[in-house]
Amino acid sequence: MIAPELLDACRRREPGAFEEVVRATYRKVYTQALRLVGDRQDAEDVTQEAYLRVYHGLAGFREEAAFETWLYRIVTNAAMSFLRKRGRFGELLTDPEDGPETGDPLHPRIDQTAVDRDALEGALQALPASLRSVVVLKDVYGLSCLEIGDHLGVSEGAVKVRLHRARRRLQVLLSPSEAAGEM
Repeated sequence: MIAPELLDACRRREPGAFEEVVRATYRKVYTQALRLVGDRQDAEDVTQEAYLRVYHGLAGFREEAAFETWLYRIVTNAAMSFLRKRGRFGELLTDPEDGPETGDPLHPRIDQTAVDRDALEGALQALPASLRSVVVLKDVYGLSCLEIGDHLGVSEGAVKVRLHRARRRLQVLLSPSEAAGEM
């Protein structure tokens, strides 16, 4: 957690203050960017853009939420902007049998399943960015569907549909033999 005194020092543009914030948060910011954009170099670009936005926007930060929450939202927005500019956010594939998630136990949160971390990272990277971003924001960062919708500029219902589709695809990717037997 970043101390309010450090944030005040950043607002006053004291030498070294912002660098201290970057050092304290870089690993989590970079990891979030990497999970959202899927490429190390792109994640570095997104991380740099996010810190620039933070630096320029810090004077307007009202501390209604924790600094880290504000920071991670900026990272998400920077990643989504990056993906849109690159044309990689894309449209969802539509499947008539897809519908909003009903909250049933067949769709557990990713962090509640016992899967190999490498396999999960690989499966996440195999998802289109529009699905990957929703599942990462929901299951890794714990944002609500409404918050995710605000970040991505889509309705809460669209987020639920994307989350359902993402989880279904992850289930198929992580257990292909079981999923093939069910079809």
